[in-house]
Amino acid sequence: MSKIAKIFLIALCIVLGFMAVRTGYDVGIRTTYPVAYSEYIVKYAHKYKLDPFLVMGVIKQESNFVPEAESDYAVGLMQLTSDTAAWNAKQMGLNNYDYTDPQTNIMIGCHYLRYLIDHYGNIDTALAAYNGGMGNVDEWLKNPEYSTDGVELYSIPFPETRAYVKKVRGYWENYRKIYGR
Repeated sequence: MSKIAKIFLIALCIVLGFMAVRTGYDVGIRTTYPVAYSEYIVKYAHKYKLDPFLVMGVIKQESNFVPEAESDYAVGLMQLTSDTAAWNAKQMGLNNYDYTDPQTNIMIGCHYLRYLIDHYGNIDTALAAYNGGMGNVDEWLKNPEYSTDGVELYSIPFPETRAYVKKVRGYWENYRKIYGR
């Protein structure tokens, strides 16, 4: 084998090796940050003027894109309670709905997220309410121990809610980096 052929073969092996590593990396990232139901996410994020990557971040944290996910009190991709689903459905003019259905769950969840953002005027505060409840957030905003301006929480007393906001923010950023190219 000539010297040029050997160099070419080595270069080819390096390129193929890099491609294999990169492909494995991409598969790993997309496994860690799955996306399902993207057509519904984009549709309802657009309808309710939300960043679809924010919605993905919420779904990742709430259910990891498992439509059958259930907690003690909430179900579906966006982990809606029956009361939250009913209130939002009424606001949306929905009469017959199944909030466990992925499309409906995303539609109602996006409506609710938009409502919270509009209500609080701050995404982190809205995320805290999505997780910790509006009643709790309203009380925290009145307390100078947690908020100085009544709009933004500089401290969240529930460790779960504090972690929730941080995780959704991180997922939002990562989804934008991975899929927003």
